[in-house]
Amino acid sequence: MLDTVVQSPDVEALMNDIGRKAKAAARPLGFASTEAKNRALSAMADAILADKDRILAENAKDLEEVAGTDMLASFIDRLTLNDKRVVEMAEGIRAIAALKDPVGEVIAAWDRPNGLKIERVRTPLGVIGVIFESRPNVTADAGALCLKAGNAVILRCGSDSRRSSQAIHDCLVRGLKAAGLPEHAIQLVPVSDRAAVGAMLRGLDGAIDVIVPRGGKSLVARVQNEARVPVFAHLEGLCHIYVDASADLEMAKQIIVNAKMRRTGICGAVETVLVDGAVAGTHLLPLLDELSVAGCEIRGSAAVVTAAVGIKPATEEDWSTEYLDAIVSVAVVDGISGAIAHIQKYSSNHTEAVIAEDPEVVQRFFTEVDSAILLHNASTQFADGGEFGMGAEIGIATGKMHARGPVGVEQLTSFKYRVHGTGQIRT
Repeated sequence: MLDTVVQSPDVEALMNDIGRKAKAAARPLGFASTEAKNRALSAMADAILADKDRILAENAKDLEEVAGTDMLASFIDRLTLNDKRVVEMAEGIRAIAALKDPVGEVIAAWDRPNGLKIERVRTPLGVIGVIFESRPNVTADAGALCLKAGNAVILRCGSDSRRSSQAIHDCLVRGLKAAGLPEHAIQLVPVSDRAAVGAMLRGLDGAIDVIVPRGGKSLVARVQNEARVPVFAHLEGLCHIYVDASADLEMAKQIIVNAKMRRTGICGAVETVLVDGAVAGTHLLPLLDELSVAGCEIRGSAAVVTAAVGIKPATEEDWSTEYLDAIVSVAVVDGISGAIAHIQKYSSNHTEAVIAEDPEVVQRFFTEVDSAILLHNASTQFADGGEFGMGAEIGIATGKMHARGPVGVEQLTSFKYRVHGTGQIRT
């Protein structure tokens, strides 16, 4: 409960104690049965639905506290819960329970000429630290995903979502207890002191195996700069859509408006639209009109400003800005080569899409664009673990080591080798 939040003068000692408890819980969790984990997840979902009114009441207090501050509208949207979002939270946990248990899965197996049989097998990572802002749903998503993958998790929410996150965390702990699993397998840091983040980044005396940040650019940058343990992270979602000369115009209009305006504050929202110069005369104005009617502000390159009335000229900064708002940058480019060059210069390697009917254009886009998620004739808002069939995600990783794209249960595992012999010795 929020009333039990600890205000300890010795944050380092408190955090190291949390780390020890997480490490102790991780061991039995690593070989817990699928049935026990799924029973816990089901009980968690039930508890969230049973406590929906309390969760919404605590969320209302969080929202009241940030009212009148300079918090961005996109962050307030992420902070806000309603009946639908709480129900979806519970449904997400049930979807995770329905996933195949990755722990113990044989990824590959082969025989050696000397008769040794070798298997590569999935194992839990151990203890995962998740640091997040404004997203109380991450409490449920991260807790459930880590549990399914056999990991203990330490959750550190932002002060803006502390009441909502605590109410959700209480439900997760009830689920663990109902299944006879260690209650310290999912812990929520009970202090808002920023020193707690620093302690997690130092690894809690060796307890934390990986850190996952979910928040604004400043938080993620701090984590990447200071962490002494591996990090699954992206700095921002600077997503692009390229409209090729072969694109179906009606399809392009629908996809782009959805990609920008469905939810402007998520990392999969498109921020830059690139239009092939070969069809600028036929495609550009209809696309701009569709965005304007939807309430989107447009900032354009010189060619766009020349072609349309009332378009604000884009600055160099616009091409590298994650707006998280109803604003989009639009440029006319020289075909697929121009689009790829623009994306290579400005992309954050999160998500890009191509709208085209020419298979050669699509193949080149998929081959030459090096982002974590690439889409063809689909909205960038599908950049989401739930939409990928992962149940949920802890985040979208844009690095190239271990996990890339949506981080779900499989990405929250490592592997080990099992070697079976019949008495072989090495000469």
